[in-house]
Amino acid sequence: MRVARSLALAAASTIALCAAAAPHPGVTVKLRTGELARFPREEYVAGIVAGETGDFRSAEALKAMAVAARTYAFRHMGRHKKDGYDFCDTTHCQSLRQPGDRHREAAEATEAEMLWYQGSPADTYYHANCGGATEAAEDVWPDVRAPYLRHRNDSFCDGSGWQASISEADLRRLLGLDGREPLRLEVLRRTESGRVAELSVAGRRMRALDLRALLGFRLISSTRFGLSNRGAETVFSGTGSGHGVGMCQIGAERRGQQGQTYRQILAFYYPGTTLGITAQGFPWTVVNGERVRVFGAGAADREVVAVADAQLAAAEQRTGLRCDFQPVVRIFPTVAAFRDATGEPGWVAASTRGRTIRLPPAPLLRSLGALRSTLLHEMLHVIIEARAHPSLPEWFREGIVAYLARDAPGVSSRSQPEADMRASYRAALARVRALASRPRTD
Repeated sequence: MRVARSLALAAASTIALCAAAAPHPGVTVKLRTGELARFPREEYVAGIVAGETGDFRSAEALKAMAVAARTYAFRHMGRHKKDGYDFCDTTHCQSLRQPGDRHREAAEATEAEMLWYQGSPADTYYHANCGGATEAAEDVWPDVRAPYLRHRNDSFCDGSGWQASISEADLRRLLGLDGREPLRLEVLRRTESGRVAELSVAGRRMRALDLRALLGFRLISSTRFGLSNRGAETVFSGTGSGHGVGMCQIGAERRGQQGQTYRQILAFYYPGTTLGITAQGFPWTVVNGERVRVFGAGAADREVVAVADAQLAAAEQRTGLRCDFQPVVRIFPTVAAFRDATGEPGWVAASTRGRTIRLPPAPLLRSLGALRSTLLHEMLHVIIEARAHPSLPEWFREGIVAYLARDAPGVSSRSQPEADMRASYRAALARVRALASRPRTD
């Protein structure tokens, strides 16, 4: 068809065209390379799931991790604001890696869901291995007093052990002790979980957490250890890895493998919190249409399912392309919930990333007479984005969708001031129209 042909002819020249693409709403991250990168929120969540889960096999554990990572990011957004970005990509914030399909699926399946406590996002700390018992938050960070972050015995954690030793000479050097002082380490107090709270080090009181930081987290995997001497060495024998607060990732993985859902996993590690897409904790209802899947908060909206199926077919007809997967439509119960989940301003009618379309309340779109046109516009995005080369500029994608939708550009989904966004869409549409009207040369 002519539009597809024009698209192919234009693709080679788009990189050289000077038109600004609207920035993604989401999270700004300082990468290990020193560069700053901006990610849509759910893509950031998928990247954290990839960076923090290692070789997880359980889909439910991956979903639990996605919720914990999303909630943590939402609560701590702007942690590096004074430095000009939101987060770093190391364990100081959350480790970020290139996500695969399973990581994106976990983020998509739990999209916008977070854990809430008394109307605020919970502090969803997590760690690699609790060694058989999680730690109370205040025993690690005295100013974090969250009743849902408490000591719990965890029979699903493998409690794998470790052992590390350090020579007397190295220990003296790190502690700043000369050879005349007697060197003796003795446990003075343990927390309820069995972790060392305080030690006597050469006659001085010292927090076990400070000793662990001094000796190195790779050497001392956790503070759940015992002490012994072996000649001129001090031997640490312990279980677990990490601070022990919140969700144990090994335990979560095993719970998922043995049939627990991500909701059950989260309920164990963060007792007393509420899982939901807003502080009110709206539940999702799922309805499958002929070819689309619709998530709604509360009662299922059958009309939206029918309209979405029809507009997918219309989008295929206009593009001449077949959609060979099941698009997802997620309808938020309030404009505020839509805005919180997508990062979009309230006047934006939809937000599409990948295979998922996000909508504000359907009654609002109906009252504006925009339900059908919005779904058509977004279904076009779903089909175009599935085939677009990563280097294809966003303005061109927006322009071709507006051209095929034959509507006034600006109903869709990027965060800019409203006047700027609509002006960008008009410019993109004009450019695509010009490209589509070029005479064929073959």
